[in-house]
Amino acid sequence: MTGAPMLIETLTVDRTLAVIRAPRIDDPAALCQALAAGGIRTVEFTFTTPGVEAVIAAAAADPRGALIGAGTVTDARTAEAAIAAGARFLVTPGLSEGAAAVARDAGVPIMLGALSPSEVMRAVELGSAAVKLFPASAVGPGYLKDLRGPFPGIPFIPSGGLHAGNAGEWRAAGALAVTAGSSVVSAADIEAAAWEAVTGRARAFSRAATA
Repeated sequence: MTGAPMLIETLTVDRTLAVIRAPRIDDPAALCQALAAGGIRTVEFTFTTPGVEAVIAAAAADPRGALIGAGTVTDARTAEAAIAAGARFLVTPGLSEGAAAVARDAGVPIMLGALSPSEVMRAVELGSAAVKLFPASAVGPGYLKDLRGPFPGIPFIPSGGLHAGNAGEWRAAGALAVTAGSSVVSAADIEAAAWEAVTGRARAFSRAATA
C-alpha cells in the first residue's frame, strides 16, 4: 500500500502526526525511531527547519523509521524539493494550487491547510487527502464539530495549539488525527538527543488521542 491510502490508514490507526520544527536536527532517524516507539509513526519535518531536505532524506532512508513527510510547503518549488528529498506526503499551511498540482502529478498525497468552509471545499477540489484545520487554536474543537456537519466525509487534522490535555477533545469533535508539536518534541530535546523523553511524551500524547 502506498500514497494516500497508506497515509490515511496509518493516521486512522495512530490518530497522531508529529510536526517537527527545530533550528538543527543532527539525527532525524533516531528522532523518528523515538517517536515510533511512543506510537507516532507519521512525522512531518517543516520547511522552517534549515537544511530540511537533507533531514527528510536521512529520515526517509531508514527502513525502521516512520512515514516521512514535509510541512510548511507553500508553493510548487518547495513541493518539488520535498518530493525529491524523499517526502511521502506534503502538508501546507494554506491553499497552494501549485503545491497541489506537483503532488498530484507525482502521486504524492497532500494535506492542504484550510479554515473556512469555502477553503475546505477548495482543498477537496484540489485533491487534498485530508484537510489540515489551521490555525486550530483560533477556533477550538466546537468549530470542527460544526464543520463536520456539512462535511461528514472529509478527514480533518487540526494543527496548532494541540497537546495531551486537549487532544481527546479534538478527536471527540471528529478529527481523524491530531498533531503533536513542541509539547512532544522540543528543539532542546533534539539538541540533547533526549530520545527516551521524546518516547515518553509521544506515548502520553498517543494515549490521550486514542482514549
